[in-house]
Amino acid sequence: MKISIFPPLSIHEIGQRPNQEDSLAQWDNRLFVLCDGMGGHEKGEVASQTVCMSLAKWFEQNIHDDSFTDDQLRNALEYAYTELDKFDDGSPRKMGTTLTLLYIHARGITAAHIGDSRIYHIRPKTGLLYQSRDHSLVFDLFQAGEITYEEMATYPQKNIVTRAMTPGEDNRMRPDIIHITDIQLGDYFYMCSDGMLEKMSNDELLTFFSSDLTDEEKQKYLIEATVTNQDNHTAWLIHIKDVVKEDRDENFENEEPTARCNALNIIPKVIEANQDDVVIVQKLKKDKTLLQRMKDVVDFIMNKKQ
Repeated sequence: MKISIFPPLSIHEIGQRPNQEDSLAQWDNRLFVLCDGMGGHEKGEVASQTVCMSLAKWFEQNIHDDSFTDDQLRNALEYAYTELDKFDDGSPRKMGTTLTLLYIHARGITAAHIGDSRIYHIRPKTGLLYQSRDHSLVFDLFQAGEITYEEMATYPQKNIVTRAMTPGEDNRMRPDIIHITDIQLGDYFYMCSDGMLEKMSNDELLTFFSSDLTDEEKQKYLIEATVTNQDNHTAWLIHIKDVVKEDRDENFENEEPTARCNALNIIPKVIEANQDDVVIVQKLKKDKTLLQRMKDVVDFIMNKKQ
């Protein structure tokens, strides 16, 4: 499989925070890394920058062809952890960082994440194919049946992550890894820290990425749409330009439809409106605000084009 992409675009905004703890890195237009640091001033940014830079360095020094294995990914992460350990000061309140990583290679795309920064696979006008499952307290509570999916958005401890890369730990947090082979021209891979999602739902993301805006216009719109967000907010926009299939590709499994780390396999499906008249009325009432917000997004986009 030979995958080419349009020029990748990034967003890196400080929000209303005093310092920027998000970090980005890329190598050879094939490796993309995004990290959201934790630990306060001069702590979170050190963790996120260290992991981003060390992963880019490892790939540059160790990847010499289009092949790629999970063992190589684990070796890269071990190197990043070793570099992060150099900043361990023994404090009980350790610095840390989330991780999202995407690598394009001859077998497709390998995506990995730790924490609540996300990776999306979006097929415009079709739907979301992948959303990384947050390693967070609210997702654990939801899956345990303690809270509903709707309650996750307003739960008081919604920002608590259950996995992060931290220095000086005997037990390293491992990533969820997924292998993606169902890739078509026009697809987007959208990587973002949680700050990008403060006021934007999955439905709005799909509507936005399905618009006829250029990639540069989409980048500009996302920056404008998140200008009042409180948290640091950072993203990669990776747009698939072409995919050339090869005979051997059918030997590689696409894990998106069944992967446990795909949140789309966990979150409740929308009830079809033809099941019951009462359901139709309730569904329309529930979705009215969302539909209006989506309409506002489209109107905003069209006004920008004029």
